Amino acid sequence: MKTSRVLPIVLILLAATPVAAQLDNILRLPKSGASASLSDAKIGDGLKQALQVGTEKAVGLTGKTDGYFANAAIKILMPERFHMVEQGLRAVGQGAQVDEFVLSMNRAAERAAPAAKNIFWNAIGAMSFDDARRILQGPSTAATEYFKEKTTDKLESAFGPVVSSAMNEVGVTRQYKQLVGSAQTLPFMSVEAFDLDHYVVGKALDGLFHAVGEEEQKIRANPTARITPLLKEVFAR
Repeated sequence: MKTSRVLPIVLILLAATPVAAQLDNILRLPKSGASASLSDAKIGDGLKQALQVGTEKAVGLTGKTDGYFANAAIKILMPERFHMVEQGLRAVGQGAQVDEFVLSMNRAAERAAPAAKNIFWNAIGAMSFDDARRILQGPSTAATEYFKEKTTDKLESAFGPVVSSAMNEVGVTRQYKQLVGSAQTLPFMSVEAFDLDHYVVGKALDGLFHAVGEEEQKIRANPTARITPLLKEVFAR
């Protein structure tokens, strides 16, 4: 086996197997045949396919009704600066108004999430083999960090108009104005100017990257998450 082919295969094994099994797997690599077919190009294609599968799943999970709202890990809550306002409103029996506002923010994020798929896939298509090698050698969310670096600006630009439109359609802006108006009637309460669109976009991206990270870890660690023949071959234990 050529040295140039041993290194990428070793990297795959290191990324996909427990430490106790790594040396055994490396030592049992066949001298020809299947191992020889795992070229650098094939390994790169396998990683890209894994990332396409993972990002598509993450977008599908977040970009649906309750994708954010019913997921405690990424649910968009009241901005921290409004916690006192929230407590005050709940104390005077206006908790339902607060809950409707929170629901509306999450609905806006769910409407925006599908726009991420093409942006992620474009970043995958532009990935070099050096990028792939660094991801394979990196921690369990190395690919997610790569996406954050390469796509955050594009995602913010894509999410902004969708979130703004969705917030108007599902009533976030109306709910916000109602909350501010109610809070201003309470003693000792003041509400500062706040960029609500920016807040929802930021939280929507945080939730999306969280979901991408979870899917990446599943593909690295769980054979059942490798749903294509190429993934099974490249990430084989």
